[in-house]
Amino acid sequence: MTETQGPAHKRDMTRRKVILAGGAAVAAVGVGGSIAADAFAGETDTADRKSEAESCYRLTSETTEGPYYIDADKLRRDITEDKEGIPMVLRLKVIDAETCKPLRNAAVDIWHCDALGIYSGYESLSTGGGGTPPSGAPSDAPSGAPTDQPSGTPTGAPPGGGGGGGHQEPTDDERYLRGTWKTDKHGGVEFKTIFPGWYRGRAVHIHTKVHVDGKWTDAGYEGGHTCHTGQFFFEEAAVIASGKVAPYSTSTTERTTLTEDTIYDQSGTTGGLLKLTYGKGRIAKGVIGSITMAVAPDETHDSTDTQPGASASTAS
Repeated sequence: MTETQGPAHKRDMTRRKVILAGGAAVAAVGVGGSIAADAFAGETDTADRKSEAESCYRLTSETTEGPYYIDADKLRRDITEDKEGIPMVLRLKVIDAETCKPLRNAAVDIWHCDALGIYSGYESLSTGGGGTPPSGAPSDAPSGAPTDQPSGTPTGAPPGGGGGGGHQEPTDDERYLRGTWKTDKHGGVEFKTIFPGWYRGRAVHIHTKVHVDGKWTDAGYEGGHTCHTGQFFFEEAAVIASGKVAPYSTSTTERTTLTEDTIYDQSGTTGGLLKLTYGKGRIAKGVIGSITMAVAPDETHDSTDTQPGASASTAS
């Protein structure tokens, strides 16, 4: 899609002001179908709007898109297809960074690997160790799952997979765990997916892009420009819990923890850390992840202007 650069005075004023706050708390109960039905049934945004009005932050939270981005060609909210894994609903809200008002009709992309670290569209490439191995042996590896010391040849994405720069052309026609949908009048959009797995060199994450000023057609979303490229991250406790559930528990791949990840800036929700809701001891039944992103719709952030692990600064 065509990308345009925003007004110079706005780019100079701030690269990005972002609010990243957890969405409404929803109990993660029932099987995957139930959690998805409950989450897609609707939401009340009064509390969210109040939170947004009270807390606006100036920060740099753009990240690299990684090599496995495929332009919006799957307009859908349910991106699961037939992939096995812990059911997950990802609940997002997008607002204008300057006004804190909801950004409606924006196109939001998400994509991530499956439970065993494989990306659709790049299955033949998702066989190497990839990335930079973590230093030392983390003490919080899931019991019975990855041990951070791979047995045999690790599986997962190749170097830079999902994190490094340099785009790769797709090697197959698979498109599971990828999708694009538009924000509603409240700036909200929800996706039904699975809890991502891991691969060597990266913490568990989901990629995202937000596009504005384009047109929705029968063929997809066309034109406009990308105003945000980022990643969402998962707390260690949830990743450890997921590692006890099949098929995650069958992985022998080295796992990078959140504190070791070179993309996540360690700033909590302001850096993309999702608010996760699930039943204690029952993560297999489903998870809801939520976050609010404030973007600068007049600016262009297509991953070429970002530095991994950029630090954030706040302002009133």
